[in-house]
Amino acid sequence: MKTAMKAKDTHTLSTIRLILAALKDRDIAARAKGNQDGISDDDILSLLQAMIKQRHDSIEMYEKGGRLELAEQEAGEIEIIKQFMPEQMDDATMAAAIDAMVAEIGAASLKDMGKVMARLKELHAGKMDFSKASAIVKGRLG
Repeated sequence: MKTAMKAKDTHTLSTIRLILAALKDRDIAARAKGNQDGISDDDILSLLQAMIKQRHDSIEMYEKGGRLELAEQEAGEIEIIKQFMPEQMDDATMAAAIDAMVAEIGAASLKDMGKVMARLKELHAGKMDFSKASAIVKGRLG
């Protein structure tokens, strides 16, 4: 945040402030429910992933509406948010992890998709794009 302030990078600064506000809001809500430790690292990762998903949805809407400048702004925010997340798996690594999980669980049909996805989320939270993973798992089991 200090770096963005010193560089007078208003776009990065506003995005970081949005992240901090969302984290503080979730933290206050967690403490109100009796969790004195606040939010966990997994909650933070899911919040960041949700923020990225929201921006992808916004980009799609802006592009349909012909508002390309707003779509570019949202894409910039995605890149800033990604800086605070663990490095994402590439497609080949993701496919290998999915194949290993399908074999480990012994999944044979779409009925087993939930088991595979649940186990992938346990092992690869924050590192895997689960919307892509879901499509790959469905292709493997379908």
